Amino acid sequence: MKASSLSFKAAPLFALVGMAMGIAMAIARDHSTMPAHAHLNLLGWVSLFLFGIYYRLHPATDVSRLALIQVGLWSLGTVVLTIAVAAIHMGYEAADPVAAGGSLILLAAMALFAVLAFRPAAAARPSGPVVLAPAE
Repeated sequence: MKASSLSFKAAPLFALVGMAMGIAMAIARDHSTMPAHAHLNLLGWVSLFLFGIYYRLHPATDVSRLALIQVGLWSLGTVVLTIAVAAIHMGYEAADPVAAGGSLILLAAMALFAVLAFRPAAAARPSGPVVLAPAE
């Protein structure tokens, strides 16, 4: 599976959960978990979709194992952080270290994305002799 495909499949799932969370808050008239809702929408929907666009525009990176790991780490960090932020805003202060762990997972995933974005594209690296064909 390509990193872009995984991103484009995970992003709408996060968006659906984020929307359901927003609707549940509205029905309950309790917006105490709004920060978790915002984190989920920004990290899960927006960021993942943007990663997918980047990977789709860079096919050599899109098929790399590191890109898949980056998307997987980002998704894991999003879930961990969102749950922890919701718990914190519901009064469970013990979730602070969990939120810190989720944040560190996201930091690692963004650092990996930076490495992938700044490294030379695999397609630009010499891979052997160049075969030229005459133009028609």
